[in-house]
Amino acid sequence: MPPLPSLAELIRTFAKVGILGFGGPAAQIALMHRIVVDEKRWLGEARFLHALNYCMLLPGPEAQQLATYIGWLTHGTRGGLISGLLFILPGALIMLALSALYAAFAHIPLIQGVFTGIKCAVLVIVLQALIRLAGRALRTSVLRWLALLAFLALFLFGAPFPLVVLGAGLAGFVLSRALPGSMTLARTHAANADAPDTGLIDAHIETGGLTHIQPRAATFWRQLILGLALWLAPVALLALLLPGSVFADLGRFFATMAVVTFGGAYAVLSYVAQEAVQTYAWLSPAQMIDGLGLAETTPGPLILVLEFTGFLAAFGADTGLNPFVAGTLGALLTLWVTFAPSFLFIFAGAPYAEALRTRPGLNAALAAVTAAVVGVIANLALWFALHVLFREVTTFTGYGLSLAVPRLATLDLVALALTAAALLLVLRFRVGVATLVALFAAAGMAVTLSQT
Repeated sequence: MPPLPSLAELIRTFAKVGILGFGGPAAQIALMHRIVVDEKRWLGEARFLHALNYCMLLPGPEAQQLATYIGWLTHGTRGGLISGLLFILPGALIMLALSALYAAFAHIPLIQGVFTGIKCAVLVIVLQALIRLAGRALRTSVLRWLALLAFLALFLFGAPFPLVVLGAGLAGFVLSRALPGSMTLARTHAANADAPDTGLIDAHIETGGLTHIQPRAATFWRQLILGLALWLAPVALLALLLPGSVFADLGRFFATMAVVTFGGAYAVLSYVAQEAVQTYAWLSPAQMIDGLGLAETTPGPLILVLEFTGFLAAFGADTGLNPFVAGTLGALLTLWVTFAPSFLFIFAGAPYAEALRTRPGLNAALAAVTAAVVGVIANLALWFALHVLFREVTTFTGYGLSLAVPRLATLDLVALALTAAALLLVLRFRVGVATLVALFAAAGMAVTLSQT
Protein backbone atom coordinates (compact mmCIF):
# COMPACT_ATOMS: atom_id res chain seq x y z
CA MET A 1 0.00 0.00 0.00
CA PRO A 2 1.36 3.49 -0.83
CA PRO A 3 2.43 5.54 2.21
CA LEU A 4 0.38 8.42 3.53
CA PRO A 5 1.16 11.92 2.18
CA SER A 6 4.26 13.32 3.84
CA LEU A 7 4.21 16.45 5.98
CA ALA A 8 6.05 18.26 3.20
CA GLU A 9 3.33 17.33 0.71
CA LEU A 10 0.64 18.35 3.18
CA ILE A 11 2.35 21.75 3.56
CA ARG A 12 2.62 22.24 -0.20
CA THR A 13 -1.00 21.24 -0.74
CA PHE A 14 -2.56 23.52 1.86
CA ALA A 15 -0.22 26.40 1.11
CA LYS A 16 -1.69 26.18 -2.39
CA VAL A 17 -5.24 26.04 -1.01
CA GLY A 18 -4.55 29.02 1.27
CA ILE A 19 -3.17 31.15 -1.57
CA LEU A 20 -5.77 30.17 -4.19
CA GLY A 21 -8.78 30.03 -1.87
CA PHE A 22 -10.76 32.95 -3.28
CA GLY A 23 -14.53 33.09 -3.68
CA GLY A 24 -15.96 32.10 -0.32
CA PRO A 25 -16.58 28.76 1.40
CA ALA A 26 -18.35 27.04 -1.50
CA ALA A 27 -15.45 27.75 -3.86
CA GLN A 28 -12.86 26.79 -1.22
CA ILE A 29 -14.61 23.49 -0.46
CA ALA A 30 -14.80 22.76 -4.18
CA LEU A 31 -11.06 23.53 -4.50
CA MET A 32 -10.20 21.12 -1.67
CA HIS A 33 -12.48 18.47 -3.15
CA ARG A 34 -10.79 18.73 -6.52
CA ILE A 35 -7.31 18.47 -5.00
CA VAL A 36 -7.69 15.84 -2.25
CA VAL A 37 -10.45 13.69 -3.84
CA ASP A 38 -10.17 14.03 -7.61
CA GLU A 39 -6.48 14.73 -8.16
CA LYS A 40 -4.49 13.30 -5.26
CA ARG A 41 -7.02 10.60 -4.26
CA TRP A 42 -6.25 11.07 -0.58
CA LEU A 43 -9.92 10.71 0.40
CA GLY A 44 -12.94 8.97 -1.09
CA GLU A 45 -16.10 10.90 -1.83
CA ALA A 46 -18.06 9.44 1.11
CA ARG A 47 -15.43 10.27 3.72
CA PHE A 48 -14.91 13.78 2.31
CA LEU A 49 -18.66 14.43 2.55
CA HIS A 50 -18.81 12.99 6.05
CA ALA A 51 -16.01 15.31 7.18
CA LEU A 52 -17.77 18.24 5.52
CA ASN A 53 -21.10 17.38 7.14
CA TYR A 54 -19.51 17.27 10.58
CA CYS A 55 -17.86 20.67 9.98
CA MET A 56 -21.19 22.14 8.90
CA LEU A 57 -22.75 21.08 12.19
CA LEU A 58 -20.08 23.05 14.07
CA PRO A 59 -20.09 26.77 14.82
CA GLY A 60 -17.43 28.70 12.94
CA PRO A 61 -15.93 28.59 9.43
CA GLU A 62 -16.72 25.21 7.89
CA ALA A 63 -14.12 25.45 5.08
CA GLN A 64 -11.27 26.12 7.53
CA GLN A 65 -12.50 23.33 9.78
CA LEU A 66 -12.63 20.97 6.80
CA ALA A 67 -9.01 21.82 5.96
CA THR A 68 -8.08 21.09 9.58
CA TYR A 69 -10.03 17.80 9.50
CA ILE A 70 -8.21 16.61 6.37
CA GLY A 71 -4.83 17.45 7.90
CA TRP A 72 -5.86 15.71 11.13
CA LEU A 73 -6.86 12.55 9.25
CA THR A 74 -3.47 12.54 7.54
CA HIS A 75 -1.08 13.35 10.41
CA GLY A 76 -3.09 13.84 13.59
CA THR A 77 -2.92 17.07 15.59
CA ARG A 78 0.28 18.18 13.88
CA GLY A 79 -1.26 17.74 10.43
CA GLY A 80 -4.44 19.55 11.48
CA LEU A 81 -2.49 22.54 12.76
CA ILE A 82 -0.49 22.72 9.54
CA SER A 83 -3.45 22.53 7.16
CA GLY A 84 -5.73 24.76 9.25
CA LEU A 85 -3.14 27.50 9.76
CA LEU A 86 -2.02 27.51 6.14
CA PHE A 87 -5.66 27.93 5.12
CA ILE A 88 -5.90 31.08 7.28
CA LEU A 89 -2.53 32.85 7.21
CA PRO A 90 -2.25 34.26 3.65
CA GLY A 91 -5.66 35.90 3.81
CA ALA A 92 -5.17 37.07 7.42
CA LEU A 93 -1.94 38.90 6.56
CA ILE A 94 -3.51 40.54 3.52
CA MET A 95 -6.63 41.53 5.48
CA LEU A 96 -4.52 43.12 8.22
CA ALA A 97 -2.77 45.30 5.64
CA LEU A 98 -6.05 46.19 3.91
CA SER A 99 -7.67 47.09 7.24
CA ALA A 100 -4.86 49.53 8.01
CA LEU A 101 -5.10 51.09 4.55
CA TYR A 102 -8.87 51.38 4.90
CA ALA A 103 -8.59 53.08 8.29
CA ALA A 104 -6.07 55.56 6.89
CA PHE A 105 -7.65 56.43 3.54
CA ALA A 106 -11.37 55.49 3.55
CA HIS A 107 -12.38 59.13 4.18
CA ILE A 108 -11.00 60.24 0.79
CA PRO A 109 -13.92 60.77 -1.65
CA LEU A 110 -12.32 58.72 -4.41
CA ILE A 111 -11.84 55.79 -2.04
CA GLN A 112 -15.43 56.18 -0.88
CA GLY A 113 -16.46 55.88 -4.53
CA VAL A 114 -14.48 52.67 -4.85
CA PHE A 115 -16.36 51.19 -1.90
CA THR A 116 -19.70 52.34 -3.27
CA GLY A 117 -19.06 50.07 -6.24
CA ILE A 118 -17.74 47.26 -4.06
CA LYS A 119 -20.86 47.34 -1.86
CA CYS A 120 -23.08 46.77 -4.89
CA ALA A 121 -20.90 43.83 -5.95
CA VAL A 122 -20.99 42.37 -2.43
CA LEU A 123 -24.79 42.56 -2.35
CA VAL A 124 -24.96 40.53 -5.55
CA ILE A 125 -22.37 38.03 -4.28
CA VAL A 126 -24.49 37.40 -1.17
CA LEU A 127 -27.61 36.99 -3.35
CA GLN A 128 -25.73 34.50 -5.52
CA ALA A 129 -24.66 32.53 -2.43
CA LEU A 130 -28.28 32.53 -1.26
CA ILE A 131 -29.56 31.20 -4.59
CA ARG A 132 -26.93 28.46 -4.76
CA LEU A 133 -27.42 27.28 -1.19
CA ALA A 134 -31.21 27.36 -1.47
CA GLY A 135 -31.05 25.23 -4.61
CA ARG A 136 -28.97 22.59 -2.84
CA ALA A 137 -30.52 22.66 0.62
CA LEU A 138 -34.26 23.18 0.24
CA ARG A 139 -35.20 19.86 -1.32
CA THR A 140 -38.43 19.18 0.59
CA SER A 141 -41.37 21.30 1.73
CA VAL A 142 -40.37 20.81 5.36
CA LEU A 143 -36.93 22.28 4.71
CA ARG A 144 -38.44 25.19 2.79
CA TRP A 145 -40.73 25.95 5.74
CA LEU A 146 -37.78 25.82 8.14
CA ALA A 147 -35.89 28.33 5.97
CA LEU A 148 -38.90 30.67 5.83
CA LEU A 149 -39.48 30.48 9.58
CA ALA A 150 -35.80 31.23 10.26
CA PHE A 151 -35.95 34.29 7.99
CA LEU A 152 -39.15 35.62 9.60
CA ALA A 153 -37.83 35.04 13.12
CA LEU A 154 -34.74 37.13 12.35
CA PHE A 155 -36.18 39.85 10.12
CA LEU A 156 -39.54 40.48 11.79
CA PHE A 157 -38.83 39.68 15.40
CA GLY A 158 -35.07 40.12 15.81
CA ALA A 159 -34.81 36.63 17.32
CA PRO A 160 -31.37 35.66 18.67
CA PHE A 161 -29.38 34.06 15.89
CA PRO A 162 -28.01 31.10 17.94
CA LEU A 163 -31.52 30.22 19.14
CA VAL A 164 -32.82 30.11 15.55
CA VAL A 165 -30.11 27.77 14.31
CA LEU A 166 -30.04 25.49 17.35
CA GLY A 167 -33.84 25.29 17.26
CA ALA A 168 -33.67 24.26 13.60
CA GLY A 169 -31.20 21.48 14.39
CA LEU A 170 -33.44 20.13 17.14
CA ALA A 171 -36.48 20.36 14.84
CA GLY A 172 -34.66 18.42 12.14
CA PHE A 173 -33.75 15.63 14.54
CA VAL A 174 -37.34 15.38 15.83
CA LEU A 175 -38.93 15.59 12.37
CA SER A 176 -36.67 12.85 11.04
CA ARG A 177 -38.25 10.55 13.62
CA ALA A 178 -41.83 11.84 13.29
CA LEU A 179 -41.87 12.23 9.47
CA PRO A 180 -39.35 9.82 7.93
CA GLY A 181 -38.14 11.08 4.56
CA SER A 182 -38.96 14.72 5.28
CA MET A 183 -35.29 15.66 5.69
CA THR A 184 -32.56 15.38 3.08
CA LEU A 185 -28.82 15.71 3.32
CA ALA A 186 -27.62 19.03 1.90
CA ARG A 187 -24.45 18.90 -0.18
CA THR A 188 -22.32 21.99 -0.37
CA HIS A 189 -20.42 21.35 -3.56
CA ALA A 190 -21.27 19.96 -6.94
CA ALA A 191 -21.55 16.21 -7.03
CA ASN A 192 -18.80 14.49 -8.95
CA ALA A 193 -19.89 11.25 -10.53
CA ASP A 194 -16.31 10.22 -11.20
CA ALA A 195 -15.08 10.80 -7.65
CA PRO A 196 -13.47 7.71 -6.10
CA ASP A 197 -15.32 5.77 -3.42
CA THR A 198 -12.12 5.25 -1.44
CA GLY A 199 -8.81 7.04 -1.20
CA LEU A 200 -5.37 6.54 0.23
CA ILE A 201 -6.38 7.63 3.73
CA ASP A 202 -9.49 5.42 3.59
CA ALA A 203 -7.33 2.43 2.76
CA HIS A 204 -5.03 3.08 5.74
CA ILE A 205 -8.06 3.47 8.03
CA GLU A 206 -9.57 0.19 6.83
CA THR A 207 -6.35 -1.68 7.63
CA GLY A 208 -6.14 -0.11 11.10
CA GLY A 209 -3.13 2.01 10.23
CA LEU A 210 -4.43 5.31 11.65
CA THR A 211 -4.87 4.75 15.35
CA HIS A 212 -5.20 8.47 16.17
CA ILE A 213 -8.73 8.57 14.71
CA GLN A 214 -10.02 6.17 17.39
CA PRO A 215 -12.03 7.98 20.11
CA ARG A 216 -10.40 7.84 23.53
CA ALA A 217 -11.92 9.52 26.57
CA ALA A 218 -8.54 10.41 28.12
CA THR A 219 -7.35 12.08 24.92
CA PHE A 220 -10.65 13.94 24.54
CA TRP A 221 -10.53 15.43 28.04
CA ARG A 222 -6.85 16.33 27.77
CA GLN A 223 -7.40 18.15 24.47
CA LEU A 224 -10.57 19.82 25.71
CA ILE A 225 -9.00 21.18 28.90
CA LEU A 226 -5.79 22.32 27.19
CA GLY A 227 -7.66 23.82 24.25
CA LEU A 228 -10.11 25.75 26.44
CA ALA A 229 -7.26 27.08 28.58
CA LEU A 230 -5.26 28.31 25.58
CA TRP A 231 -8.33 29.79 23.90
CA LEU A 232 -9.83 31.63 26.87
CA ALA A 233 -6.67 32.72 28.70
CA PRO A 234 -6.30 35.98 26.71
CA VAL A 235 -10.01 36.74 27.22
CA ALA A 236 -9.76 36.22 30.98
CA LEU A 237 -6.55 38.29 31.26
CA LEU A 238 -8.05 41.20 29.36
CA ALA A 239 -11.21 41.12 31.45
CA LEU A 240 -9.05 41.18 34.60
CA LEU A 241 -6.43 43.73 33.55
CA LEU A 242 -8.47 45.99 31.25
CA PRO A 243 -12.10 45.72 32.36
CA GLY A 244 -14.44 47.77 30.20
CA SER A 245 -11.84 48.31 27.48
CA VAL A 246 -12.47 47.65 23.81
CA PHE A 247 -10.04 44.73 23.99
CA ALA A 248 -11.99 43.07 26.82
CA ASP A 249 -15.22 43.62 24.88
CA LEU A 250 -13.71 42.22 21.66
CA GLY A 251 -12.39 39.13 23.41
CA ARG A 252 -15.66 38.42 25.19
CA PHE A 253 -17.88 39.09 22.17
CA PHE A 254 -15.93 37.13 19.57
CA ALA A 255 -15.25 34.26 21.97
CA THR A 256 -19.01 33.98 22.48
CA MET A 257 -19.62 34.30 18.75
CA ALA A 258 -17.17 31.49 18.00
CA VAL A 259 -19.33 28.92 19.80
CA VAL A 260 -22.85 30.07 18.89
CA THR A 261 -22.63 31.02 15.20
CA PHE A 262 -23.51 28.10 12.95
CA GLY A 263 -23.72 28.08 9.18
CA GLY A 264 -20.48 29.66 7.93
CA ALA A 265 -19.36 33.18 7.11
CA TYR A 266 -22.57 34.66 5.72
CA ALA A 267 -24.56 33.40 8.68
CA VAL A 268 -21.92 34.74 11.10
CA LEU A 269 -22.16 38.16 9.46
CA SER A 270 -25.85 38.33 10.26
CA TYR A 271 -25.05 37.97 13.95
CA VAL A 272 -22.04 40.31 13.85
CA ALA A 273 -23.99 42.98 11.96
CA GLN A 274 -26.70 42.76 14.59
CA GLU A 275 -24.31 43.10 17.54
CA ALA A 276 -21.11 44.85 16.42
CA VAL A 277 -23.01 47.51 14.45
CA GLN A 278 -26.18 48.04 16.47
CA THR A 279 -25.18 47.09 20.02
CA TYR A 280 -21.48 48.00 20.32
CA ALA A 281 -21.35 50.64 17.52
CA TRP A 282 -17.80 49.57 16.66
CA LEU A 283 -18.46 50.33 12.99
CA SER A 284 -21.28 51.47 10.73
CA PRO A 285 -23.40 49.31 8.41
CA ALA A 286 -21.49 50.79 5.46
CA GLN A 287 -18.15 49.83 7.01
CA MET A 288 -19.44 46.30 7.70
CA ILE A 289 -20.27 45.90 4.02
CA ASP A 290 -16.90 47.43 3.04
CA GLY A 291 -15.19 44.83 5.21
CA LEU A 292 -17.00 42.00 3.48
CA GLY A 293 -15.97 43.48 0.15
CA LEU A 294 -12.32 43.39 1.24
CA ALA A 295 -12.72 39.81 2.49
CA GLU A 296 -14.18 38.80 -0.88
CA THR A 297 -11.01 40.02 -2.61
CA THR A 298 -8.61 38.02 -0.42
CA PRO A 299 -7.90 34.29 -0.18
CA GLY A 300 -8.95 32.33 2.87
CA PRO A 301 -12.21 32.20 4.83
CA LEU A 302 -14.69 35.05 4.45
CA ILE A 303 -14.94 35.12 8.24
CA LEU A 304 -11.67 37.10 8.08
CA VAL A 305 -14.02 40.08 7.82
CA LEU A 306 -14.11 39.77 11.62
CA GLU A 307 -10.42 40.69 11.66
CA PHE A 308 -11.41 43.91 9.89
CA THR A 309 -14.11 44.47 12.52
CA GLY A 310 -11.62 43.97 15.36
CA PHE A 311 -9.13 46.35 13.73
CA LEU A 312 -11.65 49.18 13.27
CA ALA A 313 -13.14 48.70 16.75
CA ALA A 314 -9.73 49.12 18.44
CA PHE A 315 -8.53 51.73 15.94
CA GLY A 316 -11.42 54.05 16.82
CA ALA A 317 -11.34 53.48 20.59
CA ASP A 318 -9.52 55.52 23.20
CA THR A 319 -6.89 52.98 24.23
CA GLY A 320 -3.91 55.25 24.91
CA LEU A 321 -2.04 53.47 22.12
CA ASN A 322 -1.18 54.52 18.60
CA PRO A 323 -4.40 53.82 16.65
CA PHE A 324 -2.63 51.49 14.19
CA VAL A 325 -0.99 49.56 17.04
CA ALA A 326 -4.34 49.30 18.81
CA GLY A 327 -6.02 48.21 15.56
CA THR A 328 -3.41 45.52 14.97
CA LEU A 329 -3.84 44.17 18.51
CA GLY A 330 -7.61 44.19 18.08
CA ALA A 331 -7.32 42.30 14.79
CA LEU A 332 -4.94 39.68 16.25
CA LEU A 333 -7.13 39.19 19.33
CA THR A 334 -10.20 38.72 17.11
CA LEU A 335 -8.34 36.17 14.97
CA TRP A 336 -7.28 34.17 18.01
CA VAL A 337 -10.64 33.93 19.76
CA THR A 338 -12.44 33.26 16.46
CA PHE A 339 -10.26 30.49 15.07
CA ALA A 340 -8.75 28.76 18.12
CA PRO A 341 -11.98 26.87 18.98
CA SER A 342 -12.26 25.65 15.38
CA PHE A 343 -9.11 23.60 15.92
CA LEU A 344 -10.42 22.37 19.27
CA PHE A 345 -13.69 21.17 17.70
CA ILE A 346 -11.76 19.04 15.22
CA PHE A 347 -9.08 17.63 17.48
CA ALA A 348 -11.50 16.72 20.30
CA GLY A 349 -14.59 15.89 18.27
CA ALA A 350 -13.45 14.39 14.96
CA PRO A 351 -12.65 10.91 16.41
CA TYR A 352 -16.27 10.70 17.59
CA ALA A 353 -17.52 12.01 14.25
CA GLU A 354 -15.61 9.19 12.56
CA ALA A 355 -17.25 6.72 14.90
CA LEU A 356 -20.75 8.06 14.13
CA ARG A 357 -20.60 8.13 10.35
CA THR A 358 -23.89 6.30 9.81
CA ARG A 359 -26.20 8.00 12.33
CA PRO A 360 -29.26 9.35 10.40
CA GLY A 361 -30.29 11.72 13.19
CA LEU A 362 -27.13 13.77 12.74
CA ASN A 363 -27.72 14.00 9.00
CA ALA A 364 -31.27 15.21 9.61
CA ALA A 365 -30.06 17.86 12.06
CA LEU A 366 -27.50 18.98 9.46
CA ALA A 367 -30.18 19.31 6.78
CA ALA A 368 -32.35 21.40 9.11
CA VAL A 369 -29.45 23.64 10.15
CA THR A 370 -28.54 24.17 6.51
CA ALA A 371 -32.17 25.08 5.72
CA ALA A 372 -32.20 27.60 8.58
CA VAL A 373 -28.93 29.05 7.30
CA VAL A 374 -30.70 29.77 3.99
CA GLY A 375 -33.14 31.91 5.98
CA VAL A 376 -30.27 33.55 7.86
CA ILE A 377 -28.50 34.47 4.62
CA ALA A 378 -31.78 35.76 3.16
CA ASN A 379 -32.05 38.06 6.18
CA LEU A 380 -28.44 39.19 5.69
CA ALA A 381 -29.04 39.82 1.96
CA LEU A 382 -32.09 41.96 2.74
CA TRP A 383 -30.18 43.86 5.44
CA PHE A 384 -27.36 44.53 2.97
CA ALA A 385 -29.80 45.57 0.24
CA LEU A 386 -31.54 48.11 2.47
CA HIS A 387 -28.25 49.71 3.55
CA VAL A 388 -26.71 49.68 0.06
CA LEU A 389 -29.73 50.98 -1.87
CA PHE A 390 -31.12 53.48 0.66
CA ARG A 391 -29.29 56.29 2.42
CA GLU A 392 -31.56 56.16 5.48
CA VAL A 393 -32.84 53.03 7.26
CA THR A 394 -34.66 53.08 10.59
CA THR A 395 -35.73 50.30 12.94
CA PHE A 396 -39.42 49.85 13.70
CA THR A 397 -40.26 48.32 17.06
CA GLY A 398 -43.72 47.59 18.38
CA TYR A 399 -46.37 44.88 18.47
CA GLY A 400 -43.59 42.40 19.16
CA LEU A 401 -41.82 43.32 15.91
CA SER A 402 -38.30 44.63 15.30
CA LEU A 403 -37.53 45.25 11.64
CA ALA A 404 -35.53 47.58 9.42
CA VAL A 405 -37.57 50.06 7.36
CA PRO A 406 -36.01 52.21 4.60
CA ARG A 407 -37.01 55.78 3.88
CA LEU A 408 -38.14 55.42 0.27
CA ALA A 409 -37.21 58.99 -0.68
CA THR A 410 -33.55 58.19 0.03
CA LEU A 411 -33.25 55.53 -2.67
CA ASP A 412 -29.75 55.76 -4.23
CA LEU A 413 -30.30 55.50 -7.99
CA VAL A 414 -26.58 55.10 -8.71
CA ALA A 415 -26.32 52.16 -6.30
CA LEU A 416 -29.48 50.67 -7.80
CA ALA A 417 -28.04 50.89 -11.33
CA LEU A 418 -24.69 49.41 -10.26
CA THR A 419 -26.44 46.56 -8.42
CA ALA A 420 -28.60 45.77 -11.45
CA ALA A 421 -25.49 45.71 -13.65
CA ALA A 422 -23.71 43.40 -11.21
CA LEU A 423 -26.71 41.05 -11.17
CA LEU A 424 -26.63 40.89 -14.96
CA LEU A 425 -22.91 40.09 -15.04
CA VAL A 426 -23.22 37.36 -12.41
CA LEU A 427 -26.43 35.67 -13.51
CA ARG A 428 -26.09 36.06 -17.28
CA PHE A 429 -22.35 36.08 -17.91
CA ARG A 430 -21.12 34.09 -14.86
CA VAL A 431 -18.48 36.66 -13.90
CA GLY A 432 -16.32 35.45 -10.99
CA VAL A 433 -16.13 37.04 -7.55
CA ALA A 434 -12.68 38.63 -7.82
CA THR A 435 -13.42 40.00 -11.31
CA LEU A 436 -16.79 41.38 -10.21
CA VAL A 437 -15.33 43.18 -7.18
CA ALA A 438 -12.52 44.67 -9.30
CA LEU A 439 -14.92 45.82 -12.02
CA PHE A 440 -17.25 47.56 -9.60
CA ALA A 441 -14.45 49.12 -7.60
CA ALA A 442 -13.42 50.74 -10.90
CA ALA A 443 -17.05 51.62 -11.70
CA GLY A 444 -17.51 53.31 -8.33
CA MET A 445 -14.31 55.28 -8.88
CA ALA A 446 -15.49 56.33 -12.34
CA VAL A 447 -18.85 57.53 -10.98
CA THR A 448 -17.10 59.59 -8.30
CA LEU A 449 -14.74 61.19 -10.84
CA SER A 450 -17.68 62.05 -13.10
CA GLN A 451 -19.40 63.88 -10.24
CA THR A 452 -16.42 66.06 -9.33
